[in-house]
Amino acid sequence: MDNLLKIENGKPIARTDIPNLPLEGFSQTLVDLAENDGFVVQMFAYEDGKDTKLLAVMRQKRDLFVTGCSVNKEFDSLTSANEKFHMFEREIAEQYGIRPLNHPWLKMVRYHANCTGAQDVFGNNYKEEIPGNYPYFQVEGEDIHEVAVGPVHAGIIEPGHFRFQCIGEVVLHLEIQLGYQHRGVEKMLPKVPKKRLPIICETIAGDTTIGHNLCCCQAIEGLAGLEVDEEARVVRTIALELERMANHVGDLGALSGDVAFNPPANYFGRLRGDVLNLSQVLCGSRMGRGLVRPGGVAYVLKDEQRQLLRDKIAEIKPEIEHVCDLLFTANTVLARFEDTGKVPLERAEKLGLVGYAGRASGVGYDARDSFPTECYATLPVNRNTMTNGDVCSRATVRREEIMHSFSLIETLLDRKGDTEAVFMKDYKLSPSSFVVTLNEGWRGEVSHCILTDATGGILRYKVKDPSFHNWTGLAMALRNEEISEFPLCNKSFNLSYCGFDL
Repeated sequence: MDNLLKIENGKPIARTDIPNLPLEGFSQTLVDLAENDGFVVQMFAYEDGKDTKLLAVMRQKRDLFVTGCSVNKEFDSLTSANEKFHMFEREIAEQYGIRPLNHPWLKMVRYHANCTGAQDVFGNNYKEEIPGNYPYFQVEGEDIHEVAVGPVHAGIIEPGHFRFQCIGEVVLHLEIQLGYQHRGVEKMLPKVPKKRLPIICETIAGDTTIGHNLCCCQAIEGLAGLEVDEEARVVRTIALELERMANHVGDLGALSGDVAFNPPANYFGRLRGDVLNLSQVLCGSRMGRGLVRPGGVAYVLKDEQRQLLRDKIAEIKPEIEHVCDLLFTANTVLARFEDTGKVPLERAEKLGLVGYAGRASGVGYDARDSFPTECYATLPVNRNTMTNGDVCSRATVRREEIMHSFSLIETLLDRKGDTEAVFMKDYKLSPSSFVVTLNEGWRGEVSHCILTDATGGILRYKVKDPSFHNWTGLAMALRNEEISEFPLCNKSFNLSYCGFDL
């Protein structure tokens, strides 16, 4: 393990402490760890003076490791040895023009010119435009037909393209292409005043406002040496759990609608609004905007608000329990949910699935348990009871997590302390340092990395949304399913376009 440096979630280290391995040793170290129950948290390239370097953060059970190396224009693909590196290597190729040799499926991720301005590695001459002649994978045969959906959709959602290779109604292969609305978030973050970082990060994905902004603020706190008092941690934890509840409740309603079971669809829709209103009690924003700030929170939780939260939870908790019973005891619903869109445990582990999608397949990983931040080290852990990897399991995990979140919030409301509101300012960050933060957002593991230069400026800011791991899981869930099951499978994952299109 000399090639790996053990680190802690949210604790900064000097960049000089990160191992700088020979390229071959870097690759072999990561592959060995990945094959020994290790998973990729972050893997990206960055420019350090005249050098281009690769940096990887890996997790193994409850341990975090970092390592790095210098690289020129190419390296032997790790994906050819282990699938967990697949998306990360494609992103490195696109962002920095570094070719992973023998990558099994090297294609663009987000349709943008690489950071160096050099010729891209995909054989295209595009700058910011979308290439019109991308060679999608095709299944050969007289009876094969192709169905293309998107990137423009009927609903008011972000663009994404889904291309199905079918024989009759059966899907043999689904290729998902995203990145049509690439916003340049990562490129922007090192250039703006540091006091704007949380404002940008809480808009990376609107439904994950708290998850992304918490990672950002914890990274700043680590690099700026800021302490967060216990009361502020209580408020942050409540906010993260409310965000989890609101999205799970809303998605159970959407799943109900996809199987034409309208009563719970309507009930869940209304109840999602009730949960969002609890976030408004915390900070005046139903999405949690403006609450989490470096060093604490911008809004203090007073006795009146605590009682409002208790009263409303006492009202809506039995309602949610009742509607869940209505949904999960309907034979017509279970007939559609069970054995649909299965992702077996072995496949989920190979893909590195995270969050409820991973746990529904039996992947026992929850960042709140393995790498706890805020109040989670002192709170009980949720255990999932259904892990068949199908739509029913993904829906059941959501149900269990909703009730677990209720329990956590009720516990936290009984913890009372003193705190003061904090406000944005430009913080001085530790020079030549590195920090990584992980939190269990409602979709799964959210992670932010910051590397600083010799003056404390941001050299590289790397963001990872859980959807980056899980979009491939959706493609696998459609294998050998009827194409009419796509809306149901899609909603059971409910992945983020904007969280991916950074």
